[in-house]
Amino acid sequence: MTAASRETPAAPWRSVLTLNSDRTVRAGSADALNAAIRRGADLRILTEFRHNEHIDTASDSNELIREVCDFQIVHQVAERWVGGVMGLRQPVTLPSTFGPRPSMSFFLYNQDGEQGIARPYLDGGASDNIFGAAAAPPHPDMPRYHQHDNWDAGTSAPCHNFVYDFEQFDYLVRDEWSEVLSHAADGSVLAGSIEDLSAAFRRGCQIKVAIRGLCHGFRLDPAGLPSADALDHEVQIQAGSCYDYTERKLFIAGTNPLVRIHPTIPLRYVSRGWDFGWCLACTDGHLVYRQVDPHTLKFEDQNMHCPMRWFVR
Repeated sequence: MTAASRETPAAPWRSVLTLNSDRTVRAGSADALNAAIRRGADLRILTEFRHNEHIDTASDSNELIREVCDFQIVHQVAERWVGGVMGLRQPVTLPSTFGPRPSMSFFLYNQDGEQGIARPYLDGGASDNIFGAAAAPPHPDMPRYHQHDNWDAGTSAPCHNFVYDFEQFDYLVRDEWSEVLSHAADGSVLAGSIEDLSAAFRRGCQIKVAIRGLCHGFRLDPAGLPSADALDHEVQIQAGSCYDYTERKLFIAGTNPLVRIHPTIPLRYVSRGWDFGWCLACTDGHLVYRQVDPHTLKFEDQNMHCPMRWFVR
């Protein structure tokens, strides 16, 4: 192997926003982050914390730990607010093992450092099915951890919102996607073309779709009616499997798993205000959302029509 072949290529990731531990802006801007996400950019966030402040408060190790996480699901609300969700994470007990109960760790990070966690347990353990708000527990051994609320604590899918005062938050983007098609909910083309999407697909390009309005309809009020304060939003997610109907000029994408969250600024987890599932998205605007009820793990297919934007890399 020659020296030239061993050279490390330039990293495609760049920092667009860095926050201090008090979440004031150290570098970059939220505008730069939003502009990159609007272009379909991927998102990672680097944080720093001390082992005996965040992992094991009884330890005498003050070692600094850096963590970089993929946020495979990106919500953009009102074209000015970004929240990323970790869609594939299991809880871990550092440095040696997984957490005690199998679950998904749907960590949510907003652009201002506000965080949340939704945790659907996957082990079939019993719950008392007590929904709604409960008192937020204190964390005297973790003074950097500030829990704001506590939802559905007596269920198999609790959630809450919080801030952990990391040493820093560094929002990193990989801004290499090209938008090739935008269409309305009825499939009428607004920009680009299905032919461009199909050509990129045949070349082996990755596909990402931004779905507008996917998270409308959560029933959060006592009457069971859809909430009236849901904001305009897009959810961006990569496709795992794609199908190009060559005669119908119809492109279909089966997405990777995603988390829906009732769209507000900032994004927050609340009781019955989130779920997870998969989408089958079509360029005629038709979309099937295979919803998983996080409390029962039962599935239900929901049919809808949504405006979408399609990206390739």
